[in-house]
Amino acid sequence: MEIVNSVNEITKPFLNAVVTVGNFDGVHLGHQMLFKKVIERAQDIGGTSVVFTFDPHPVEVLKGIHVPVITPLPRKMELIASKGIEVAICQPFTLKFAQITAEEFVKDILMQKIGMKEIIAGYDYSFGKGREGNLELLKKWGDELGFKVHVVGPIKVNGVVVSSTKVRELIQEGKVEKVRKFLGRYYQVTGKVIRGRDRGGRLLGIPTANLALVNEVFPKLGVYAVEVIYQGKKYQGAANIGFSPTFGNNALSVETHILDFNQDIYGEEIKINFVKKLRDERKFSRVEELVTQIKKDIETARKILSQFSIA
Repeated sequence: MEIVNSVNEITKPFLNAVVTVGNFDGVHLGHQMLFKKVIERAQDIGGTSVVFTFDPHPVEVLKGIHVPVITPLPRKMELIASKGIEVAICQPFTLKFAQITAEEFVKDILMQKIGMKEIIAGYDYSFGKGREGNLELLKKWGDELGFKVHVVGPIKVNGVVVSSTKVRELIQEGKVEKVRKFLGRYYQVTGKVIRGRDRGGRLLGIPTANLALVNEVFPKLGVYAVEVIYQGKKYQGAANIGFSPTFGNNALSVETHILDFNQDIYGEEIKINFVKKLRDERKFSRVEELVTQIKKDIETARKILSQFSIA
């Protein structure tokens, strides 16, 4: 997949571009349906499948509100590429860009710069300065300017509309099994293994990989059965997200015990897939009680993961 870091980098329009536009945080089932339609239409007209997305999240720029992302940009690009899209344009979202009117966005960027012949839009799509553009206006311009508009309806899971907001909410509630149904895959966080407080191996006798936190949504505090991916190989694990209340800490940490693993991976990148929540975070009166509980968690995780079809 070709990645274009700004519309200013485009030197000539793409051949018969079929475009979809959005933030696409999470690349959930709804987004995936849009991409599928883009690819189908591009194949039908001998054109180029194009995804136009933004970074950072527009809400951060327009309202100054921090939005922890479901998929950091590298992961989002990886997922979009995996769906078969040919070109991803990742436009830096700035206050200047936010001032572009709906008409300018369609005529100057989508048509002139990108070469759009068709656009695939979600049922709730809006665009341009102040979100002044809507589907009705888009269809009107399509008729006038000669491009086709295809609208994709909402995707539902058990009667609930799939959305980035809903996915984020489920993650924060620790409902990682439900999240998988909305994403079509396990929720994953990625990061480098850092040196923690050296309690796992030294004090508790249970070594853990401590993850450096990035701008991602993290599941509710507690213990989870997880899958750990290191250098392309998958391992079972048990992860704790929390503040280590037994030791009176205030710093949030993600500590993962990787089952049947003894390599030194400090400074290395790992991926963690959240499979199932085991329990909430608890404070223990004695370290020995904590160790006993962690060992139980590890065995519970082992049993659960052996039953799941890890993917």
